[in-house]
Amino acid sequence: MNPFRPTLTRSLLLLALLLPAALRAQTAPTGTTVTGTIQSGGLTREYRLYVPAAYRAGTPVPLLFNLHGFGSNSVEQEAYGDFRTIADTANFLVVHPNGALNILGVRSWNVVSTTGLSVADDVAFLAALLTDIQSKYTIDANRVYSTGMSNGGFMSYELACKLSGRIAAVASVAGSMAPDRLQTPALCTPQHPTPVLEIHGVADSTVRYNGGRAFGIFPTAPIPAVLNYWVQFNGCGPTPLVTTLPNPSATDNSTVERSVWGGGRQGSVVQHLRIIGGGHTWPGTAFSQGGSGATNFDISASVEVWRFLRPFRLSGLLGLATRPAADPALGLTAAPNPAGEDGQVLLRASRPLRPAQISLRDALGRPLPGRATAGLNGAVQLNMRNLPGGVYVLQVEQGGHRYQQKLVR
Repeated sequence: MNPFRPTLTRSLLLLALLLPAALRAQTAPTGTTVTGTIQSGGLTREYRLYVPAAYRAGTPVPLLFNLHGFGSNSVEQEAYGDFRTIADTANFLVVHPNGALNILGVRSWNVVSTTGLSVADDVAFLAALLTDIQSKYTIDANRVYSTGMSNGGFMSYELACKLSGRIAAVASVAGSMAPDRLQTPALCTPQHPTPVLEIHGVADSTVRYNGGRAFGIFPTAPIPAVLNYWVQFNGCGPTPLVTTLPNPSATDNSTVERSVWGGGRQGSVVQHLRIIGGGHTWPGTAFSQGGSGATNFDISASVEVWRFLRPFRLSGLLGLATRPAADPALGLTAAPNPAGEDGQVLLRASRPLRPAQISLRDALGRPLPGRATAGLNGAVQLNMRNLPGGVYVLQVEQGGHRYQQKLVR
């Protein structure tokens, strides 16, 4: 058994045999699972999307990325780290993408610069997948989140570093970050304070709590260092509030301690559920034989993840209000921001504006040409109608100066 593969590692047949019994022990999902593919980086990438029965087109709902571990896949993660019954109640969509096959012939997320196991650009893939889902479903662009098991937790942090213009908050279960992400500023460039939850077993022998190399190959940062990185980046208070949670499951050989660093910029927090005695597993899973080491049953990781993520909104973390935003040096206003349903934003300044002075860039810094047209009295109309929901950068060049401002679609 590969302990870095977190779910039913023997085979999908075993999953098929065990799933009916597991579902009898809990409420069965009532929504629909849609399978699909998109092209990204010359590869055909696969995903499974869970759509709850309560979803109605035209009413914006949150979207949660649920990313599998190294050597696992979307089907296994959907069952192992299951959010479907929670999504039925809270009315959000859950997408389970497949990582690309690496040189070992197993699926993984490309989040470690030094191994060379995979050349897939998974940030670009997940950005394209988000755009594709937003074109088909009514997604609340302010409430897109990511979580994942092990390697999927690493990938969630990678999205916080490199796709934060579209991701509001992340949670990792038994994951970490590559040390170079903490040490090299250019490798982690979040655009806003990012709420972070880390659920991790102290006895995890795969992604070790105090860091090291998983299988002697994958460099992993110590969990305290990861937490400290986000505490400092978010501007949280240095001293956490620590509480010991109840221990209703006396036979799981583990207990849970919660630490919360509050007071961060724009209401951001960092939270850690430290599983004392816990192994490389998803707490509360129906499949206790997945992963390695003790599985904690005092909490449900799925419940804790959604409870943590659900309050956060991208616009609030960016400090954007619904009223027009202003640049005092230029007197620039962009309204409405976030853009309204028609996608039109009116730009005004203390001096007349011309469309040639205006440019718009996406969260990856790529220019989006042909969006600005001349309006009345020196104003410029910016068309964001066909753009996917997310955060964009408005750039205005006037009088030899360059002004930038974030816009939300």
